[in-house]
Amino acid sequence: MHLLKPAHRKATPWLAAIVGSAVLQLAVPAASHAAVQIQEPLSNPNNYECAGKLKAGPPELGSTEQQVEYKFACDGPITGYQLETQIPVTGISAAPITANGKGEELQDTFSCFGELPGFAVNCGGLAEQDWETISGEFAIGTKICAEPRVDALLTVTYAYTESKAAGGIAQAISGPFDLGRPFGCKPDAQSGGDRLHPKPPVKHKAKAKKSAKKAAKKASRKK
Repeated sequence: MHLLKPAHRKATPWLAAIVGSAVLQLAVPAASHAAVQIQEPLSNPNNYECAGKLKAGPPELGSTEQQVEYKFACDGPITGYQLETQIPVTGISAAPITANGKGEELQDTFSCFGELPGFAVNCGGLAEQDWETISGEFAIGTKICAEPRVDALLTVTYAYTESKAAGGIAQAISGPFDLGRPFGCKPDAQSGGDRLHPKPPVKHKAKAKKSAKKAAKKASRKK
């Protein structure tokens, strides 16, 4: 868990509204076969905290596309998640891997899908314990360190059986969480920010003044 970069979270109701309708659909298939056995979580599943990161993934046999590996974990169980990117996704790994805090693989599974090319990776399944690490891959059509660098927003869902008094199946959603720009790339002018917390534009006042002085000096020489 300590290897993961804390994912930045920001209150963005407009984004949650857009992504929410799509992501909540991920919880329905999981609910049909799993929620009847999944109990209400101890923490509020609408207010999870998640952490994660992106980096270059290992090349895929027979493909020249850039593979992007993602890894994240949340402080509660989930039955679905969505990764929303700002550059087109051209391929999706169908079977992410889940692991516990010791790095031991678990039997919890997810299956992923999405329109290709598209801007989202949608996955449904089950991570039953808190802070299970979920690792997967998707492909993009550009090099991972080329600008604009891929920066994925994570939204997670949880479908569970409510208490006997309430009855029925409840669906919860948390996010978005920013997984940030890819690890392993050299810093450039865009480094130091992400999609939810963009880097403020740099003002080059000193450079502009220096250029003005040079221009004035040249003008005085011509006279």
